Amino acid sequence: MRKFDVIVVGTGPSGSRIAAGCSKQGLKVAAVDSRGYGGTCPLRGCIPKKVLTDAAEVVQHSEQMQGKGIGRTSNIEWKELMQFKRSFTEPVPEKQETSMQDAGVETFHGVATFVNDQEIMIGQETLVGKNVVIATGAKPMPLPIEGNEHLTTSDEFLDLDKLPSRILFVGGGYISFELAHVAAKAGCDVHILQRGDQPLKQFDKEMVQQLIEAMEETGVSVHLNTEVEEIKQEGSQYQVVTKKNGKKEIMTGDMVVHGGGRIPELENLQLKNGNVAYEKAGLTVNKYLQSTTNSHVYAAGDAADTAGAPLTPVAGIEARVVIENIVNGNRGEADYTGVPSVVFTMPKVASAGITEEEAEKNGYDTESKFTDMKDWFTYAHKNESRAAVKIITDKKTGRLLGAHMISSKADELINFFAMAIQLQLSTEEIKKLTLVFPTAISDIPTML
Repeated sequence: MRKFDVIVVGTGPSGSRIAAGCSKQGLKVAAVDSRGYGGTCPLRGCIPKKVLTDAAEVVQHSEQMQGKGIGRTSNIEWKELMQFKRSFTEPVPEKQETSMQDAGVETFHGVATFVNDQEIMIGQETLVGKNVVIATGAKPMPLPIEGNEHLTTSDEFLDLDKLPSRILFVGGGYISFELAHVAAKAGCDVHILQRGDQPLKQFDKEMVQQLIEAMEETGVSVHLNTEVEEIKQEGSQYQVVTKKNGKKEIMTGDMVVHGGGRIPELENLQLKNGNVAYEKAGLTVNKYLQSTTNSHVYAAGDAADTAGAPLTPVAGIEARVVIENIVNGNRGEADYTGVPSVVFTMPKVASAGITEEEAEKNGYDTESKFTDMKDWFTYAHKNESRAAVKIITDKKTGRLLGAHMISSKADELINFFAMAIQLQLSTEEIKKLTLVFPTAISDIPTML
């Protein structure tokens, strides 16, 4: 039975930072993971996805410039692209574990389960922690669909050696839109099946509608109000039984991909043994990210039920809070103001701060300004068909409260707006800045 000041379960963006951060503060720390060290983002999420989406963006840029000075289109060589992607993912587990060991963390491999409120068992070994941090991340949500065992997860998609010809994506979130765009640019026949009338609900409706139109032009068919009832395998193909407006239809594909959301990965932890309360959205925590039922336990990232979105930057915010509270006692709280988010399609959709609906719901007296930017030089000289921005400001103070956009530059631009929101800057203050021209960021004063 080994004793530690902190036991961290999970080594993704939050867990690895908490383990190393606490160790550097002089605490004795153990970290454990049931899979390779590094977590979802660098191994099965953000990083490998970005390698693929950037390749798709190169192809689309080439297509857009046909007849505008570019005479040859690009194409995706899938096998080569996957080899390139693996050059980023395969070194991660060893590097991450070595980095944590260099920071003084003792590392373990295996499934961690609670024995009681402070004891964790890994195989035949028992660890006792003054504090236990749950940072196990998320996994695909079980879908109430007959034949759901035929679904391919995003983890599996991101490691495919060969792309099939026709792919159906179930659900209309980040995963479906981003991977569907990649597949379409790789030459696949792609369909997104969205149960409701609005996919990507956390983003501005107008921007999402423009994205849907852009995806359709790219070759991705987006089917709204289409419920998937059953998936059946017929030889090497799959039949997907759908219902739309009360009418059933069968769609056929070579692969059906799970894009219907994710839930915290908690089932192996035996949380009841540790008297740790949890709900569907994760561990039930107070404002200090501490379990409400077991004061020895903290949670961060996708495993915690907080107001923070399931994003890598949020995991970083929560990691800093947990380190502060373990080292110095409960006094740190997470601030999610202005956290930006991006859908890495082409064009990209981005958001930071509040939406119009949230402003109205919370009683803000705001001004909302929508600007179509597709004819601006930044986008016109690359023959882009869609670029728009919506700025939400406080009428009384002029402070920037929200920014929502669609464009090829949205992923970089939204960081500027997120900074302005977090620093509580007014539009007049932002307009005073001198920026490099011609760049996308130099358009910001005009947007305001």
